Amino acid sequence: MGSDSMDPHGRRRRAVMRQAGTLGAAAALGALGRDALAANKTVNLGFENGERELVAFPQKRPMILLTSRPPQLETPFGIFNDNIITPNDAFFVRYHWSGIPTSIDPGTFRLHVGGNVNSPLELSLAELKQMGGADVVAVNQCSGNSRGFFQPRVNGGQLGNGAMGNARWAGVPLKLVLERAGVKAGSVQVSFNGMDMPPVPGGPDFIKALDIDHALDGEVLLAWQMNNADLPVLNGYPLRLVVPGYYGTYWVKHVNDIQVLDKVFDGFWMANAYRIPDNSCACIQPGTAMAKTTPIKRFDVRSFITSLADGAQVKAGQSVVVKGIAFDGGYGIADVALSLDGGRTWMETRLGQDLGRFSFREWSATVRLPKGRHELKVRAVNRIGQSQPMTALWNPPGYMRNVVETTRVVAV
Repeated sequence: MGSDSMDPHGRRRRAVMRQAGTLGAAAALGALGRDALAANKTVNLGFENGERELVAFPQKRPMILLTSRPPQLETPFGIFNDNIITPNDAFFVRYHWSGIPTSIDPGTFRLHVGGNVNSPLELSLAELKQMGGADVVAVNQCSGNSRGFFQPRVNGGQLGNGAMGNARWAGVPLKLVLERAGVKAGSVQVSFNGMDMPPVPGGPDFIKALDIDHALDGEVLLAWQMNNADLPVLNGYPLRLVVPGYYGTYWVKHVNDIQVLDKVFDGFWMANAYRIPDNSCACIQPGTAMAKTTPIKRFDVRSFITSLADGAQVKAGQSVVVKGIAFDGGYGIADVALSLDGGRTWMETRLGQDLGRFSFREWSATVRLPKGRHELKVRAVNRIGQSQPMTALWNPPGYMRNVVETTRVVAV
């Protein structure tokens, strides 16, 4: 990323990573590639070259393996039918670089806050926890979730629908930390860096930025807990950014350096990567180029059937409870409709418990299917009227897929 003047995190990063070599083993993962335990099972994600191994990494049950260096683990889709909250040991994992911390001492960990502030800070975990807690139930979803289903095929990790999860995150509002540092007038953005690093010199460090108003809105958290337990190491221990309603690219793991900026951050992962067509649908026609782009931001509306897999059999003429999940970027789900005939007609479903506007919302319907093949579709609408397209939209990075999903079943 060049000199320290170009990279406000650079000097601090080098000092912290020299320290990381001496950290204790309070949260040790060991050599991830060597210690991951193969479960000797595979799954097929339903698209070309979609056969994947199930592999158990430290603190994780068997997960769908995309890559081991860096760790990229997808949640087996059946998990989403078990509970509206995704268990920590089944929560998806996404890293960009293989230089990830594997031994972190929470006692010596420090969060540094600097840049365009009145009083630069160096805060321990204990000091952060004394600042007053907050929690939120929120979905974290990878920008490329479901990329494997894009047609025509696009570059990038060929993920199924499991690069997402819903958890209760607890920590301190970022707003309080920034207010303690004293944000100076003229501040434009806030950038965030974590302890993961490029494995070779010259690789662009994974640094993300939020507009100053977003960073100060009180919803963004610095979280140390996930589902009432310490964050798993692979999900950002000991501290991560939680940006409710926004794609996981902003949810920086192992965050230890925050810089308030008086200009727009122009690092690689904002200026070049994670960008979408700058139009209302974030889409273009296959074979054309993105003329103007903008950084990816909020989720679109999504909904899934979780109780029936594609190709499942049900008993003809008998009551079957069909259920699933829906979510959006923070407006909240208002309605979910189910079609039993490929989208020709629709029926209302029952919405389950509301855990907040950033959470999965469960839905269910009791149906009877006559003998034969049936094409089930599910479509959600949020509280500002946004819904899902019947035909999948396309963009070159394979981001933001939110088509009305189809599950084919056979009643026998």
